[in-house]
Amino acid sequence: MSVEITGKYLGGLRVEMTHGPSGATLQTVAPTDNNGDGSGFSPTDLVATALGSCMMTLMGIVAQRDNLDLSGAHFRIVKHMQTASPRRVSALPITFHLPSHVPSEARPKLERAALTCPVHHSLHPDIEMNVEFLYDL
Repeated sequence: MSVEITGKYLGGLRVEMTHGPSGATLQTVAPTDNNGDGSGFSPTDLVATALGSCMMTLMGIVAQRDNLDLSGAHFRIVKHMQTASPRRVSALPITFHLPSHVPSEARPKLERAALTCPVHHSLHPDIEMNVEFLYDL
């Protein structure tokens, strides 16, 4: 499967992308530590966003299939940048907060699903990705 995404430079270190199939758009802007104003998501912020949303989506697919209610589940991911050359994402620790009513026997299946996320498997192995699952909601 392939998906076309196009991008257009808007000036001011801003880029607008268009999702071919849907026409949805989003913009990135350079962060303050790289000549931008930091007024929106940076390209590397989208890497972190993609990881968290992909993992959550896969857990949602399993939950939907197994008739589990994940309402209110959320995550927190912190993007760490390497300051030495080359400039790159160095760590993406992520914590998922999930409903406590999820049966204990279903939890490993949800966690395995999250860890099979294509974004997780597409990122360079040098990026630290500590993943924590808390059933505290």
